[in-house]
Formats: sequence, C-alpha cells, structure tokens
Amino acid sequence: MPDWAVWAIAAVALAAGEAGTAALVLGPLAVAAAFAAIVAAVGAGVPIQVAAFVLGSIATLGILRPIAARHMKMPAHLRTGAAALIGSSATVLEQVDRDGGRVKIGGEIWSARSYDEDEVIAPGDRVEVLKIDGATALVAK
Repeated sequence: MPDWAVWAIAAVALAAGEAGTAALVLGPLAVAAAFAAIVAAVGAGVPIQVAAFVLGSIATLGILRPIAARHMKMPAHLRTGAAALIGSSATVLEQVDRDGGRVKIGGEIWSARSYDEDEVIAPGDRVEVLKIDGATALVAK
C-alpha cells in the first residue's frame, strides 16, 4: 500500500473520530494527516512525511483551537433565547423554594425554583437567574 494511502486512511479515521466527539483535537490532526498524504503523494520520504504531519498538527491545533474556544464561549450580549436570561436579575412575585414559585424577568413572568434546595426566597426580593431548566428559571439571592 502506498504511503499516501496510509496517510489518507488515517485522515479519514481521525475526521470520523472528530465527528463523533467534537472535541476539536482529532479534526486538526486529520487535516495534518491529509497534508502528510499530499507530501507522500509527491514522492517525499517517510521522515519528511512525519515532519509534515507533526508541523501540520502543531499549526492546525495552534490556529484552529483558540478560534474555536473563543466561539464556544459566547458573550452574554450575543446570547439569544433562554440562554440570554442567565445572569440577569429577576423580582420574586411568589415565594420561591425548591418546589417552585414565580419571578419576573425582563417583563416576563417565569416559573422558578431556588438553585439551592434549602433556600426560600420571599416575594419582592431581587434574585439572579443562574440556570434555565426547560421553562423554569433556577434563581438565587
């Protein structure tokens, strides 16, 4: 089997692994293996192929991973839907405890539970939305 085919198979296997995990580690390695396959196809020796793979791995991981990390941590002002409510303030309308209650978040009334199961929050108190679980806001003082 030619060297380029081995690198191509490795690239496909790594890409399939990335598709299954979405960890953004195997994808850049798949790109590097594809680069090594191209180097092998033009007739370079095995040491140069390995060097191409190593340099390609370092380059793709060093460039793509920080970009992806920035996009995965979306700033609050860019969030939409229920995710945009996390971190916002709310006013308790009906007592909130582990079993339920009501809060007003940005003009809308939401069902709510206390984030800490032992906490009981009285009507009129200001709380922070820590999490959205379905249509229920988990809140804490």
